[in-house]
Amino acid sequence: MSNRRLAPASEQPESFAFTQENAAWAKGQIEKYPEGRQASAVIPLLWKAQEQNGGWLPRRAIEAVADELGMPHIRVLEVATFYTMFALEPVGRFWIQLCGTVPCDSCGARELKGMLQARLGPAGHVSADGNFSWLEVECLGACCNAPMVQINQDYYEDLTPESLGTLMDDLAAGRPVNVGSQTGRVSSEPQGGAATLSDPTLFDGSRVGAWRQRFEDKNKAEGDEARAKDEAASTEARAATEPKIAKPDAGRPVERPVSDAPAQRAAGGDAPIKADDHADAAERGRSIAKHGSARPGDADVLDSPAKRVAEGEPAGAEAGAQSDLPRDAVPPQPEASGASENAPAAKPSEPSTKPAEPSAKPAKSDPAT
Repeated sequence: MSNRRLAPASEQPESFAFTQENAAWAKGQIEKYPEGRQASAVIPLLWKAQEQNGGWLPRRAIEAVADELGMPHIRVLEVATFYTMFALEPVGRFWIQLCGTVPCDSCGARELKGMLQARLGPAGHVSADGNFSWLEVECLGACCNAPMVQINQDYYEDLTPESLGTLMDDLAAGRPVNVGSQTGRVSSEPQGGAATLSDPTLFDGSRVGAWRQRFEDKNKAEGDEARAKDEAASTEARAATEPKIAKPDAGRPVERPVSDAPAQRAAGGDAPIKADDHADAAERGRSIAKHGSARPGDADVLDSPAKRVAEGEPAGAEAGAQSDLPRDAVPPQPEASGASENAPAAKPSEPSTKPAEPSAKPAKSDPAT
């Protein structure tokens, strides 16, 4: 792509030294780096030497930079020949570096190259008036606005052979030129202006809260889902390693001892339960189950004949004896609450013999009548 050899000896100057101003600048660059790391300033110093020498690096300038940094000459020469931004031969007053990599080549760099060859001659050749020279270089990093060139230290983008020719004419004549896009493009926007991201709320900060909330909700949902999966996996693992213990009675009959058997009551010193007591208890249980509570006349399991005899009470036949009153006799009625046999009967109220008083006094007669 380009010739990276030093200029012929006939074009090399006898010596090179930084001016007093540039020497002070170089010293400031070297002081940016710690002791023993002065070689890190090699590129800034080479750039300043090229600028001082009219846009290209002679051998003596490369050696002067190496001596300033305490580096072998060959090490600095390796750097100078690697980067195409360092010109190793004399250049014109306006040095044109044409980007020839894929984006620019796809957008018309070949046409620009043909125009430069036709107007200035082969790459590295200085025009007869000394104004221009050109070189094809690697990517210059302005792919969005391809094709483009760098002239001295400025970028000129969105070029065509015609616009590049006009630009060169203006530079040679000293007329002002526009740096950057030559089609009016702003920065690296699409041709014709921005077509996306045109909503002002994208840039005034009003969407930051909604944007953040959206990601927080998403992260929370993903976290909940991950926790649910972990819990399910943990449950399955526990089920595999810790099987559930079956209940003792599950799936089979279990025989239990009768707690009120005659043998057990006899062993405990209790009297056996008679058949009549069992019948009374069963009858009372059926009544409670049917009516929800015991009814008058239901046998009480605790009111068995055996219990009454044990407590000295008459048996059921005596306790249930009929009254001696005749069949047609009216049974005595209980007295009213609060009444007493010795309390006298209330006398009937007597009518009053006192004449009633007039309700109002008679009005006095009018003397006039």
